Amino acid sequence: MTSAEPAPSTRGLSWLYLIAGAIGLVASAALTIEKIAKLGDPEYIPSCSFNPVLTCGDVMDSQQASAFGFPNPLIGIAAFAVVVTVGVVSLAGFRAPRWFWLGMQLGTTFGVVFVHWLIYASLYQIGALCPYCMVVWAVTIPIFWYTTLHNLTHGHFSAGRPAATGLARFHSLLLVLWFLIIVVLILIRFWNYWSTLL
Repeated sequence: MTSAEPAPSTRGLSWLYLIAGAIGLVASAALTIEKIAKLGDPEYIPSCSFNPVLTCGDVMDSQQASAFGFPNPLIGIAAFAVVVTVGVVSLAGFRAPRWFWLGMQLGTTFGVVFVHWLIYASLYQIGALCPYCMVVWAVTIPIFWYTTLHNLTHGHFSAGRPAATGLARFHSLLLVLWFLIIVVLILIRFWNYWSTLL
């Protein structure tokens, strides 16, 4: 391995940033396009509206869809563009300092908290699921999770003292359990509808 290559421990994270960030960027851009179309025509039915549960339209029309006074997907476009850029420069050999990783932690923590607030709102306030939003959920969680594990195992939280080797050992299992809890909550919340499809 040459000095210009990222260390093996960060290479996987770099690829995650690149791939998951690109997926999140595309989903955010698609949501923005759908929002613009809906603003131009209130009767427009978004391409991601499939049935009474999987319907972007209801989510787009909610107050939660513009939590900061502008459409949430604009946050996603900016944030995922940063994530993709970090992935690219990391694969190119950029060695980020500790303050950089703490900044990534702050950003991904905001993202995962915001996503879980939106999950709660979708399930228990709006009563509908936006497929593009769910794609954003699905990529934000591992981006946060593996950023956190990277910072713990590289000692960025504790000025050089690595920690959480147990978490790192079971990283995949814990991530699967995280997603499983969300899937179960979705199944329970909309069981009346899902049961009609059986």
